[in-house]
Amino acid sequence: MSDDTVDYKDTLNLPKTDFPMRAGLPKREPEWLERWADIGVYDRLRQKKDRESFTLHDGPPYANGNLHIGHALNKILKDMVVRSQQMMGKDARYIPGWDCHGLPIEWKIEEKYRKKGRDKDAVPVVEFRQECREFAAGWVDVQRDEFKRLGITGKWENPYLTMDFHSERVIAAEFQKFLMNGTLYQGSKPVMWSPIEKTALAEAEVEYHDKESFTVWVKFKVVGTGDAVLDSAKVVIWTTTPWTMPSNKAVVYGAGISYGLYEVIGRPEECWVSIGEHFILSDNLAEDVFGRARLDTTMFRRICDVTQDDLSKIQLLHPLNGVEGGEGEWDDIRDFRAADFVTDTEGTGFVHCAPSHGMEEFELYRDLGMLEQVITYNVMEDGRFRADLPFFGGKAILKPNGKEGNANSAIIEKLAEVGGLLARGKIKHSYPHSWRSKAPVIYRNTPQWFAAVDKPVNDGLDAYGKTIRERALTSIDELVTWTPPTGRNRLHSMIEARPDWVLSRQRAWGVPLTCFTKNGSLPTDDDYLLRNSVVNARVLEAFEVEGADAWYMDGAKERFLSGIVEPEGYTQVFDILDVWFDSGSTHAFVLRDRDDGSDDGMADLYLEGTDQHRGWFHSSMLQSCGTQGRAPYRGVLTHGFTLDEKGMKMSKSIGNTVSPDDVTKQYGADILRLWVAQSDYTSDLRIGPEILKGVADSYRRLRNTMRFMLGSLADFSDGDRVELDAMPELELWVLHRLAELDETVRKGYMAYDFQGVFQALFQFATVDLSSFYFDIRKDVLYCDGDTAERRAARTVLDLLYHRLTTWLAPVLTFTMEEVWLERNPGAESSVHLVDMPTTPTTWFNPDLAIKWAIIRKVRRVVTGALEVERREKNIGSSLEAAPVVYVDNAMAGVLKSVSFADLCITSGIEISTQAAPDNAFVLEDTVGISVTFMKADGAKCERCWKILPDVGQYGRKGVCGRCDSALG
Repeated sequence: MSDDTVDYKDTLNLPKTDFPMRAGLPKREPEWLERWADIGVYDRLRQKKDRESFTLHDGPPYANGNLHIGHALNKILKDMVVRSQQMMGKDARYIPGWDCHGLPIEWKIEEKYRKKGRDKDAVPVVEFRQECREFAAGWVDVQRDEFKRLGITGKWENPYLTMDFHSERVIAAEFQKFLMNGTLYQGSKPVMWSPIEKTALAEAEVEYHDKESFTVWVKFKVVGTGDAVLDSAKVVIWTTTPWTMPSNKAVVYGAGISYGLYEVIGRPEECWVSIGEHFILSDNLAEDVFGRARLDTTMFRRICDVTQDDLSKIQLLHPLNGVEGGEGEWDDIRDFRAADFVTDTEGTGFVHCAPSHGMEEFELYRDLGMLEQVITYNVMEDGRFRADLPFFGGKAILKPNGKEGNANSAIIEKLAEVGGLLARGKIKHSYPHSWRSKAPVIYRNTPQWFAAVDKPVNDGLDAYGKTIRERALTSIDELVTWTPPTGRNRLHSMIEARPDWVLSRQRAWGVPLTCFTKNGSLPTDDDYLLRNSVVNARVLEAFEVEGADAWYMDGAKERFLSGIVEPEGYTQVFDILDVWFDSGSTHAFVLRDRDDGSDDGMADLYLEGTDQHRGWFHSSMLQSCGTQGRAPYRGVLTHGFTLDEKGMKMSKSIGNTVSPDDVTKQYGADILRLWVAQSDYTSDLRIGPEILKGVADSYRRLRNTMRFMLGSLADFSDGDRVELDAMPELELWVLHRLAELDETVRKGYMAYDFQGVFQALFQFATVDLSSFYFDIRKDVLYCDGDTAERRAARTVLDLLYHRLTTWLAPVLTFTMEEVWLERNPGAESSVHLVDMPTTPTTWFNPDLAIKWAIIRKVRRVVTGALEVERREKNIGSSLEAAPVVYVDNAMAGVLKSVSFADLCITSGIEISTQAAPDNAFVLEDTVGISVTFMKADGAKCERCWKILPDVGQYGRKGVCGRCDSALG
């Protein structure tokens, strides 16, 4: 700097703020969490009066293991809902909860026993249940801290637990409503059964994976037709479950399928057919079936049609019929009839029926009134055949580790030995697995307790239907808002087609089915179940004080029945309730019973992953329709699953998992929250290192926007405010944009469109503000004295500050608290205690918006022209330019009505309506606007850096008139 140059830097109004550029979130976020706990933010919000309530009911995670990224996605979405509803003026309540019963926790205790060589069955049931309770309680504490670390607000010191004594009492009470209204019954039908876990499973407890299965083509000998040709033939079936062959009771065919009689006329050396054998097959599938037996088309011929009349005369023999050592097990004639579910698209055109292991076959023979003739009990709870089953007694369908057992191989070998096998092979197909043990499941006929979904409930709550199914379908269509709307279709189709609800599980850790059966009665008898309100009350009273363990104490039956009925005349049921009944009942002991529940016992929103259409949404719907006649929720929001950056499912074995804890340690929870807000949660969401880097960059840009505002508002006070009618047009345009955004933000948050809200705010902050308004107004903010224009700009910055901090607080919970405290310090201060400010309708100015859209369009061409000059090193700064802009008369009038040079950040500008030179700069997508470059005329002001003719003409050296005035 020369001796003649004055340093005016200290005379500028440069931004002043302690708000750091680097966030340091991993270190600072825990401090804010501690601060919020000290203030008691959640409870203080409950003290706000005369507000409409909003209740998001928490779908309980299992108290089992550390959180994964799916947990984080779910809880962050819930938190953004709760915080946004609260800040829009509601009393938004959130009571976190945990699912504490059920197999996941039992499984962990059993794993511990197995490691110690301890037999679970030798442990007293109450002691085992206590270990489960302690295990769950430990994980509740761990997960609570992990959720809180993500900035999730709620009643953390008093969550709901399904294992709390009151919860167990209410679950039992809700079950007793099914008992008393007659929808509860004991039946025997095929249910999905886990041999590894030795219990029935609900559809929601099953996931589908590819499995390689044995597949066999089996011969059944035809008898009894009186036709020598037909009686020499065999009907062939195909199955992928050879283990069901010992339980076969029938074969069915299709009434509309074309069948033929085929003869083997040649064979390869290794083959299970003989020349001259006759087979009845579907004509569409015959070639494929013979191909499985290694016969080409020259080795068989079609003899004649087999008509439906012919089929109706046929009886069949099981391939093990009359086999030595079979002890008559398979010597009965097999039933043979038409069935609607038979097709000729794969297989043989015939279906083997083991109604104990297949729902379609079960329903067929149930409707025929023939179940007693066709039901078997060959498969035990551990997946082994009953010990006295000839040839196969004790054989296991699955090993204890879930791998293939020895049953299929033994059956296939026996069928081959007796000539009952046509072909064998393996097939890879989608197959149900237990989502806990990851082992395959089977269909097994067992006595279970069911809730009838098509029986009139007769409880006087028939406004939406008489049966559970009717009420559920009406609720789905008339009472619930679905986000996204496709959620309606998914649940509707599931409810529409579902069978009766299997309520019972053969386990120990849960709420028992608190009922008694009368000795000597049958399940179909009216008095089979004890329906006594006094007994029920005794049970509930005990559960309230002692929990469900009271059911398992010595003398429990006598305690509950004595003096009311004769205890010796009844049997106590010890099955536990499906855990989905537990979580499906949470509306009763949380929303209805708690003082901080909801006003009417209903939830405004249930929010979970898409898998909960067959899980919590589903079970809650059924349970509530059975107990209070309608859905327990008014809205349902579903989100997708989390995938890695390549769109692959996350797996520990692959090593592509993302831990919420790792993200918060590296970046901070706000980055994870911002990832959620930036994503389309209605489909599956990708996350990984590169994606998180992009999120962190968006955060940095937004943080810089907030930092500029804070710095420019240093020392701003109410005395600096300017009224609307005294504001320049540029400020009025910003206020118009705020009015538009206020509507966008509120509508977006009401629709749970967090991505839409954030995108609108991020675009506004980075484009409208940082790249346009801030860029233009830096000159006024830094260089002006106490001018009306500078006051107006700072007034608008203050209005921006209050809106952006509150609009973004539901997403960037920690950062907006930091921004808020920079201007609103104090031990009791928090952005989360305030509402989003109302925005005056007078800020809306559509005509001004149209005008400024024209101005910004022309400015974009000017900026493009100057960028070319900068790239060619003709200028270093836009302030060195004074371009000429060529436009039509209408545009010229618009541009001349504002200080267009200031808007373009140039030292001068000329607006011309003449024809533009051929070499003028244009943008291809902008018609009628051209720009030529001219250098600014004059000297450079050493304070504001504009190049102006009047520099140095005032009392101070090297400054322009505006700066001289600002210096006083």
